[in-house]
Amino acid sequence: MFEPERFYTSTLKTCARGNAVMRTLASAFNAVEPGAAVKKYLRENPLPTTRRIFALGLGKAAYAMTSALADETRLCDSLIITKHASPLRVDPFDKTQGKPATVILGDHPVPGIASLAAGNASLKFTAQLTPDDLLVCLISGGGSALMTAPRIPLKDLQSLTSALLACGARIDEINILRRHLDQLKGGGLARSAALRGARIVSLLLSDVVNDSVEAIASGPTAPDPTTCADALAIIEKYNLKNKIPASITPALIETLKPKDPVFEKVQNAIIASNEIALRAAQGQAQKESFETLILRAGLQDDASIIGREIALQLKESIQTRQRPFCLLAGGETTVKLNGNGKGGRNQQLALAAVDVLAGLQDVMLISLATDGEDGPTDAAGALVTGETAQRAKMLGMTAPDYLLRNDAYSYFNPLGDLIKTGSSGTNVNDLVICFAF
Repeated sequence: MFEPERFYTSTLKTCARGNAVMRTLASAFNAVEPGAAVKKYLRENPLPTTRRIFALGLGKAAYAMTSALADETRLCDSLIITKHASPLRVDPFDKTQGKPATVILGDHPVPGIASLAAGNASLKFTAQLTPDDLLVCLISGGGSALMTAPRIPLKDLQSLTSALLACGARIDEINILRRHLDQLKGGGLARSAALRGARIVSLLLSDVVNDSVEAIASGPTAPDPTTCADALAIIEKYNLKNKIPASITPALIETLKPKDPVFEKVQNAIIASNEIALRAAQGQAQKESFETLILRAGLQDDASIIGREIALQLKESIQTRQRPFCLLAGGETTVKLNGNGKGGRNQQLALAAVDVLAGLQDVMLISLATDGEDGPTDAAGALVTGETAQRAKMLGMTAPDYLLRNDAYSYFNPLGDLIKTGSSGTNVNDLVICFAF
């Protein structure tokens, strides 16, 4: 369980409704706790009867998901590819047939040597399957980078990924290119298992807008509706043709499509999502006596633009809604890198709201990543109130300066308003929650 106290900041400690805010945030995280989601699904949807069951966990929530599966059924063998191994239990797989789980910590957000090792391990893992076996895949966000079997040199894939991240490409766009350059993505893992005649059940924790299964970890067990032409269009959109390695374009291949016979033995099921987290936060806010409204699901595009837009909606709502109220949104924004500062998309979004909310009484905007990791920082996100701009000014800081150099972390850190939950073990995109008390 995620305790409300994990969301403490300097402002929440002194806010009269701070405990209510923290309970609302905790409810969202707890609603998408991966282990509980796996167990709930399995109890409502028993696995097919089979001689042997293998587990392959992939993504930031892979450890908790695979552990939950091991609690519910007897596993023959397990491979876990993740970013952080859980510190809670040293070996949750003592019920396997004498074979402990193999855990590989891949690289993220840019795939590296460990990610390549994870890709090779996955191909080897599926090679042991037979027609009598069931492979249960437990897939969550981050898997695209954590596991790779690229058709191009690793250094070229790294250059492409870095270029896409720097220009502000959306995660779904990045994953389209990844799918067309990798042996395991775009249904590739399913094809590897199908060659051995095994059945696949994939349980997915969605971290993508609209819960498109082909985009979650780049769809290792899902058909891909996109084409090489779509991948080329993204390169053209961001003017990357002369900025990426020459090996990229010739290496693009078509992926497996929905009618491919590979998927006759594959079942994909989404067991947790951003919408579930949003609804849980809404329900808790209502229990705390806030009038609630979900403004938008599926947030995309530039974090600075989205942050300003949501702040303006909060500001305008003060004139039309009775306090206390709570506005909610979810999705995954992007950041175009213009400077060399420190931060992440949620901190950037919050920073863009600072001047819009300046001077307003008893308002709050919180933006945070449900995996607890916003960009390459130790913060999940940040909190803004109507007093933030003035407090920062007293320290010689103005929001536009820090926005320009992508340095939101350095802005919020001295104010004590970075939200540091630690790695949450789940991953269903980001949440933006606004309050008027």
